[in-house]
Formats: sequence, C-alpha cells, structure tokens
Amino acid sequence: MGKTRIISGLARGRKISVPPGGTRPTSDRAREGLFSSLQVRFGFEGRNVLDLFAGSGALGLEAASRGASSVVLVDDHRKACEIMRKNAEVVGHPHVSVVEAKASTYLAGAPRNHFGMVLADPPYELADEAVVEMLEALKPALLDGAAVVVERHVSSSETAWPEGYEPTTQKLKKRTYGIARMDMAVYHQENS
Repeated sequence: MGKTRIISGLARGRKISVPPGGTRPTSDRAREGLFSSLQVRFGFEGRNVLDLFAGSGALGLEAASRGASSVVLVDDHRKACEIMRKNAEVVGHPHVSVVEAKASTYLAGAPRNHFGMVLADPPYELADEAVVEMLEALKPALLDGAAVVVERHVSSSETAWPEGYEPTTQKLKKRTYGIARMDMAVYHQENS
C-alpha cells in the first residue's frame, strides 16, 4: 500500500494511505496546483465538499484540511472505503463521512442544495456520456455557485458540461498535470 500526503492546511504533511491496485491517486503536484487554483477562486471555508470516485480520499481530505465545513467521500470499493476511514482519522476533521456506494446511487439520494464544491475523479476509461450523466444527476445536490472539478485523462475529450454549468475562465477552465487534466466549471441553478 502506497502513501501520499496532505499538501496544506491544518493536516499539512500528514501521510495518508492509497489503496492498492485499481486506484489511481491524483499526484501531489496535480493536487497542489488544483487546490491553489480553487483556493484563490472559491476558497474552502464554509463549503460542504463532495468527493466522488474518492479512492484514497486525498482530494476531499485536502479540502477538509483547508477548512471545508464537511466532506463526503464516495467510492464503491470496500477496501478503498476502509482506507478512507483510516485516512479521515489521520486528518482529524470532525465532519468527514465515507459512503460506500456507486456515484449514481449516492447522487440519487444526495441532500438537495447542499454541496458548494465537488471533486470528481472518475476512472479514465469511463465514457464521456457517463460523465455527462453524472453531472446531470449531480445538479439537485449543488448550491448555486458551486465549483465542480472533473479529472480526466489528458487525451480524453474535454468535459461536455450540461446546461447550468459554466466552464470557468480560460486560465482556470482546464489544467493539465502529466496525464491528468482538471476540467472546472461553476454551477448556476437559474441556468439549468
């Protein structure tokens, strides 16, 4: 089992575990760049954050370390969820919950108008249409002005944001880190 670390915030430098096999953790460099952009543009204080396809929980736990009010980590792999629970203890944030479920199942029952930030790291092989379906299913759970990030393989099609999502300015819209590309948008309820 590998390790990664929390980059910044209250849990800065703490090491968290990465599940073995099929999980593809976001690199430290990619997380640092992504979270610096998110901090400047949106901030974390007071936000409820949803981490879909969470794997180790590194993205959501980074948000917790930086001041998110609450974080929900969702993954459908039992071993990943066990590791995320241990990682949440390492970070020490009192409002981190781990949900073992498929993203679609979780979103079908997710609290309405709740999340101010979503970090989605679906498998790179997930079809573009499935990503769009996930973004559609996510809408009822989002607050107006929510930041949404989707990590994709650099060679995949750019995320086709459904109505209601506004890709952020060109500078923040898309970031590339090695083989990872971060597509970002802001959700506007009145436009959906």
